[in-house]
Amino acid sequence: MRLTDRVTPRCWLLRRCPAVLATVLLIAPPSLAFKTPLSSEAVREAYFLGQRHDGSYERLLGEYVKQLPPPKSGPYFSSVELSTPFLQMIEYSSRQSNYNAQQAALDYHRFGKEIVRVVVEIRLTQSYGQFVATTNSQSDATSALVPRPHDFWKQFKVQVYNSEGPLSPSASRGHANSSCGRAGCALIGATIELEFPATAFASDSATIEVDPPEGDRVSVNFDLSSIR
Repeated sequence: MRLTDRVTPRCWLLRRCPAVLATVLLIAPPSLAFKTPLSSEAVREAYFLGQRHDGSYERLLGEYVKQLPPPKSGPYFSSVELSTPFLQMIEYSSRQSNYNAQQAALDYHRFGKEIVRVVVEIRLTQSYGQFVATTNSQSDATSALVPRPHDFWKQFKVQVYNSEGPLSPSASRGHANSSCGRAGCALIGATIELEFPATAFASDSATIEVDPPEGDRVSVNFDLSSIR
């Protein structure tokens, strides 16, 4: 047999390798979101991270919180947080004293179904402050300034999307935030929280949109494949 006959099958395979490799890459599964439910190893790791008290939790929190720049006008959405079950377990552990890994595992199972918590922080600004102008219904003229209601946050619409479309929260709540001193308390903003089943975030991305009654809408994207 000639030398060329011996190498022909091998050369044929090498010529096909790029095509085979491309096919493998195409059918390889994409990076998915964080794993749910948490494994026993993940619960244990979250326990230790929460108990370290060396700044590890605070540094990790930066991956789950988006800090936003102030707007030109309207309310200021200072931050948007997407808290996964893993982060929640770390936070819970950080608040416990005389705690151990065995108790953390028991607490995790006691919590029940895993959730993802979305938290939006709103701050008042000069253009969207603690007082609002009232108008005279007869003349449509501004007549007085009155304190902004403490439930003003109910006028804000927060919508969360996964790759397939909008999600409906399983729970929602909010509260006003005030700064207090000797002269009394002043309204400075509000916090809005939404909860979703963790299983709703099966894709590798999530988008959170906040639509205020005044000012520009804000949209924040999270890469779920880069967090736990």
